[in-house]
Amino acid sequence: MVVSPHPDDAEIGCGGVIKNLTDLGKSVVFVDCTRGELGTRGSAELRATEAESAGKILGVSNRVNLEMPDCAVEYNTATVHKLATAIRKFTPLLVLIPPPQERHPDHVAVHQICKAANFVSGVKNVLLSDNGNDLSTHRAKTLVCYQLQYDFPSLPDFYVDVTDTFKSKMDAILAYQSQFHVENSKHNTEPPTFISRPEYLLELEARARYYGSRIGTTYAEAFFCVEPLGLSSLSVLL
Repeated sequence: MVVSPHPDDAEIGCGGVIKNLTDLGKSVVFVDCTRGELGTRGSAELRATEAESAGKILGVSNRVNLEMPDCAVEYNTATVHKLATAIRKFTPLLVLIPPPQERHPDHVAVHQICKAANFVSGVKNVLLSDNGNDLSTHRAKTLVCYQLQYDFPSLPDFYVDVTDTFKSKMDAILAYQSQFHVENSKHNTEPPTFISRPEYLLELEARARYYGSRIGTTYAEAFFCVEPLGLSSLSVLL
């Protein structure tokens, strides 16, 4: 499961890793917390269509939206239970979440919500249902943060080679034509934003190339663990 504060955050943060997982036959679900309805460019309806296209490019099995208010996401019982319901419904083993420090307040709030929701989802006496059906408890084994704009609080805990899937990552990002710079797009006449700059896409590539250089590959994505990540044996590194 990848939890995204706004449609497009998951693609930016870990699109390469997601495509790698789906290419290996793993089932991945995207959970968008807001519809991005207060965005400067495009509309919530258009972004929903763009999100669907991006998800198809990355091969995700499902994409849902929790419809929390854009630019006003709060860490509270209601939002925690919304996400906990999704965790119980989809029963993920791994959840990729936003980092604890970010330029957008929704990202920070969603990080807190994710940690609490995964815990609450495993509490037997918290009753949650979906379409009238009671859901059994479930708790993901691992929470890992993907990177958005700010650096992690410390060096990344690990890097993943996304050389083979980097083009798919960028194609998924460019599916959001209303949000990013796409040559000859009608949206280029809309008010500029931080991510609509042509330089922004170059910055994403530069970061991926730098991370790739850290592990001897062309492109990589970086991740930060919420809790220590244990190995069953050093043989997994052989």
